[in-house]
Amino acid sequence: MVDNDPLASALSGLDNAERVGHLTQTVQPASNTIGSVLEVFYDRGYIDGFQFVDDGKAGRFEVELKGAINECGPVKPRYSAKADEYERWEKRFLPARDYGALVVTTSEGIMSHYEARDQGIGGQVIAYVY
Repeated sequence: MVDNDPLASALSGLDNAERVGHLTQTVQPASNTIGSVLEVFYDRGYIDGFQFVDDGKAGRFEVELKGAINECGPVKPRYSAKADEYERWEKRFLPARDYGALVVTTSEGIMSHYEARDQGIGGQVIAYVY
């Protein structure tokens, strides 16, 4: 079966594993985008860590969960947001102000919307977590 959106599948798998109470989750196939999103999750304290495992194919990530994710998911379509418009997207995808994080792809790389707002750069909103 063809996976049309690996990021959506990865986030759905993380969300389902958290709801069931698993301590680890395997995310495959691995990609640079998924790795960067997992890095944002780790920096914001939603996961304990992750490790890339090269299996000779596309690879996979072994993610250590800690039970901090209430919900996460992709944002489709990927909306463009200016540096001063992040509050609008917070209201749409997050349950409360300063609760959770949006994952944004910018010209400086993938980061949380807090970092992008501090640096004054816009980008595309690709995921959310709280």
